Amino acid sequence: MSSGSSIVFLLDVDNTLLDNDRFSNDLDERLVRDFGADGRDRYRSHYRALRDAHGYADYLGAVQQLRGEFEDVPNLMQLATFILDYPFAERLFPLALQSIAYLDTLGTPVILSDGDMVLQPRKVQRSGLWHATAGRVSIYLHKQRRLDAVQRNWPARHYVMVEDKPALLAAMKHQMGSALTTVFVRQGHYAREQSLQPGDPVPDIAIERIDQLQSLTLGEFLSAASAHATATEQP
Repeated sequence: MSSGSSIVFLLDVDNTLLDNDRFSNDLDERLVRDFGADGRDRYRSHYRALRDAHGYADYLGAVQQLRGEFEDVPNLMQLATFILDYPFAERLFPLALQSIAYLDTLGTPVILSDGDMVLQPRKVQRSGLWHATAGRVSIYLHKQRRLDAVQRNWPARHYVMVEDKPALLAAMKHQMGSALTTVFVRQGHYAREQSLQPGDPVPDIAIERIDQLQSLTLGEFLSAASAHATATEQP
């Protein structure tokens, strides 16, 4: 439990601080190498089914689903190890850690991520993000549904959510209003897919790269939410 802060920066992980698309591509290459294109396609079919059922990416669960089809293939036992031991620190976007350090001079940075309770915490730890935020990490199935818990755990006068999914930012903005500044980072496939449909309300701030957080002042983070609230209240 935090003792409180004037401003808390809530930071998404995948494709916000860390290039998860690159990890996904490397995983596909490994799947093709060890199980062929058909094996990759079977894995991705299981992955999509689990994501649709649970609402988050379950990479290890999809490995389990492959067992009935590839149990006799020795490389199957190494697939989970490849995922768990992946060098996530090498997939941080340029200046991601420096950007967190900058935010630490303005307020309290906190990792707020969706995901499972095995790979996602390990990803945060192995990438260095756990250390960079001094262990201030929350991982939920659906973080936009747990904002009450987020505010209890990390009390503040104002919040900033930094995220690559504009629809999720819009959902959080609807709940928190002018108490939240939403920052859309145009990185990763979700950002590219949704950039033409930025959500309603639109993000308060949009940046092209995570390192551009360092160009924003505390006043700009705060005023962006107020300006947006004022604009949406106009008749």
